[in-house]
Amino acid sequence: MEKAFKYKLDFYYQQALIYLITLILYVGLKGSFIEDSFSLVFKDPIIYIILFFVLGSFIILLLNVIRKRRLIIAEDKIIFSHKFHQHEVNLSDIEWIYIGRERSVKTAGRSQMIVFKLKGRLRLYRIRLGRYEHQKELLQLLNERVKQIPHKKHWRDTIKPYYR
Repeated sequence: MEKAFKYKLDFYYQQALIYLITLILYVGLKGSFIEDSFSLVFKDPIIYIILFFVLGSFIILLLNVIRKRRLIIAEDKIIFSHKFHQHEVNLSDIEWIYIGRERSVKTAGRSQMIVFKLKGRLRLYRIRLGRYEHQKELLQLLNERVKQIPHKKHWRDTIKPYYR
């Protein structure tokens, strides 16, 4: 049985709307209270800076909507999927897994992220649960699937520092 979890786009929507509201308020206040006409407002460089942020945030939102990122949990694998590519990780290839909190992120919840390492690969995989819809269900499903994989108390304990 496969279960798909969509990537949340709430942050991107909020960011785009906040920049848009800021632009509207600034143009409205500057044009109606300070200047006599709206034609003089467009000579203000702050408008161009805010407009740059508005356009950038809407472009990033559009790209993320088109990409359609998902995390699919199957019986024996984890699939990182988006519209253009799909990457599968077999559960049997996982050397160890850590389920816990991220110190630098101050959000609620005991289990905020999942870090795991594949056999024969240096790079770690990190899944931040808060970025996907139905995060409690995702955590429960992952806990069921990875029972046979060794768990670590903290993932940083397994990384050897590189000094010369």
